[in-house]
Amino acid sequence: MWQQIFLGFLGLCSGTIIASGVAGLLIALSIIPRYAGITHTGEHVLLYEDMALMGIVAGNLSYLFSFPIPLGAPFLIIFGICSGIFLGSWVLALAEIADMFPVFARRIRLTKGLPAIIICIAAGKTIGTLFYYYFGWQ
Repeated sequence: MWQQIFLGFLGLCSGTIIASGVAGLLIALSIIPRYAGITHTGEHVLLYEDMALMGIVAGNLSYLFSFPIPLGAPFLIIFGICSGIFLGSWVLALAEIADMFPVFARRIRLTKGLPAIIICIAAGKTIGTLFYYYFGWQ
């Protein structure tokens, strides 16, 4: 019994550490303030940050306790689209912070076609993900 309590406590602490890292990265990359600036809703930045933190905590608890959310296929589709947008935003924000695209273009002496290359990368990742989930590859 003590072993189960210890493992549960260890899992909760590990998840909290990971969730804190996610929240820290959200803040460091300034994703939420950037979205608020783009949508002209800067007065709600604190609400957005609170909702992001609540989502991180809810995801941690959902993963830890594995309770089902029986809302059906429409909810799953909406959740998948929102998750994809969120993950794509992270990737682009991280790439922008690291100045990956300008450095890459300069290294390979690329002068034309960078937008097309970025679109092809995004399309390739999308197609790969769709194949992965459609065929159930492990």
